[in-house]
Amino acid sequence: MKKLLIGFSSILLLLFGSATGAFASSNTYNVKSKDTLFGIAKSNRVSVKDLIRWNHLTSDNLAINQVLIVSSSASNTVPKPSPATKGVKTLTVTATAYTVSCQGCRGITSLGINLKKNPNLKVISVDPHLIKLGTKVYVEGYGYAIAGDKGRAIKGNIIDVFIPSQKRALNWGRKTVKVTILN
Repeated sequence: MKKLLIGFSSILLLLFGSATGAFASSNTYNVKSKDTLFGIAKSNRVSVKDLIRWNHLTSDNLAINQVLIVSSSASNTVPKPSPATKGVKTLTVTATAYTVSCQGCRGITSLGINLKKNPNLKVISVDPHLIKLGTKVYVEGYGYAIAGDKGRAIKGNIIDVFIPSQKRALNWGRKTVKVTILN
């Protein structure tokens, strides 16, 4: 159990521990042990309702090192990575959505992330030959995420974005989006 928690904490740190550029400012907050939405809202002089809306939260469960948007300016203008940034590559892919709210779904990704216990994490399923597992990405229309899973039907320029709600996953449908690889 300790190894699982340490491994999961490492994944969260990789995903959210080192935000870059303008996004890593006072517009975001890294969740710490014992933080609550109320406490974060109070210390940033915003409402809990705004935190929920800006971060698309479906519950009040927070994960250590989860990055929350804590200002209206950050929520209105999610920064897009600059293609001039060293090592950044942008791909055009077909994106579908998946959920783990179905009967028989395990909810554990290839990297060991438990999506049932952490429904607010942004995780995509990728072809590891195209995008390596563990890679931080920005997905147009979805946001910052980690390539944390792979699937049998995910081959080449196809990704699956994790959406906790089955209804919202179905509403996502199938679309063409740009994925920017950040690391």
